[in-house]
Amino acid sequence: MLRDFAHTMTPPILANAAELLGRYDAIFCDVWGVVHDGVNAHAEAGEALARFRAGGGTVILVSNAPIPADGVEKVLAKTRVRRDAWDAIVSSGDIALRHIAEKGYRRLHQVGPGKRDYKLYVRLPEPQQVALAEAEAIICTGLVDDRNETVEHYRGLIEEGVARQLPFVCANPDLVVDVGAVRLLCAGSIAAEYERAGGSVFWAGKPHASAYDTALERAGELRGRVPELSRVLAIGDAVRTDLASAQGLGIDGLLIARGIHDRDLLVGGAIDPDRVAALFAPPGTPPAIAVMDQLRW
Repeated sequence: MLRDFAHTMTPPILANAAELLGRYDAIFCDVWGVVHDGVNAHAEAGEALARFRAGGGTVILVSNAPIPADGVEKVLAKTRVRRDAWDAIVSSGDIALRHIAEKGYRRLHQVGPGKRDYKLYVRLPEPQQVALAEAEAIICTGLVDDRNETVEHYRGLIEEGVARQLPFVCANPDLVVDVGAVRLLCAGSIAAEYERAGGSVFWAGKPHASAYDTALERAGELRGRVPELSRVLAIGDAVRTDLASAQGLGIDGLLIARGIHDRDLLVGGAIDPDRVAALFAPPGTPPAIAVMDQLRW
């Protein structure tokens, strides 16, 4: 019955996901906003994913975090996400590093909080940091001070980089992220302005194909064969990244409202059906098979 809604404009609102999850062999699940909020784990989401795995399903966490998978795993442990909730991790940090290696970039100008994202920076080719005037590409993991800066703080870098035709590697395509109750800008906000100014951007992660293509490959390795696309479900909290990635691959998508779209969809802590309809009304909006306030079994 749920699949009848998959291609309609307004998806149904679900309270529980057990019936829906039973229709799939693999889940590609977003991390920040679905399984934790940057501070604490969402316990019900962890339980749902663990129960899905216990029933024979495979869970690939697909994160736009600008760090390698082992760094994502440390964040999961710090926020106390249960370890039996996933099988493997695909991260934007790893996708960015692979792209840099494929392009052969050596002189990279880094933009981002070096201490927080050091796990990516230490894997860059030597020298690991050069001045913008000497760079052959820019690697951006975020704003240096995302609690006080805006994109305008990077206007000079954007203008000089575009003028020099420097490729811009965006290691986190998210525009914003919620850390507890605080919403912060991400690397994608700078990259979007760089692109608007005429620069060339490589987006390492969702909604671009490299993220879910890699997740599908990992699911195939773990299961012994690549699952049918009709048996794969994407779960995420963002239409722009998670649902767009699902649409691009041709799989179903489940939208979690208590994340990026909480201010768009929630009224008094509950999902408002009229707001759901409004979110999905614009032509070209990636579809969802259903919407939940948070993932729960």
